Amino acid sequence: MNNSLTIEEAQQQVDEWIQTFGVRYFSELTNMVILTEEVGELARLIARKYGDQSFKESDVAYNLADEMADVLWVLICLANQTGVNLTDAFEKNMIKKTMRDKIRHLENMKIKYLDES
Repeated sequence: MNNSLTIEEAQQQVDEWIQTFGVRYFSELTNMVILTEEVGELARLIARKYGDQSFKESDVAYNLADEMADVLWVLICLANQTGVNLTDAFEKNMIKKTMRDKIRHLENMKIKYLDES
């Protein structure tokens, strides 16, 4: 496994897998529903691992990294089929967040208060 996979390479790998094994992309609407389902599975696991809910026998099979990878997979599918370059989108989003929030969080007393406890 290559631990320095770029987002662009991940998008290419997913596309190649779909073309080779997946026959075709599911519709955008179907993939949006699948993404929501995968985020729900991740949320369920986090609620049990880090929240107040206890594990059930059926939760044992779930793995945090695998659930995150499932979310990423479907997000990449949606990006590929809608023509979104996730590298460009991410870079632009980082600039937007930095410009918008460069002082906001540093001056947020709620965050500072939680940090000091």
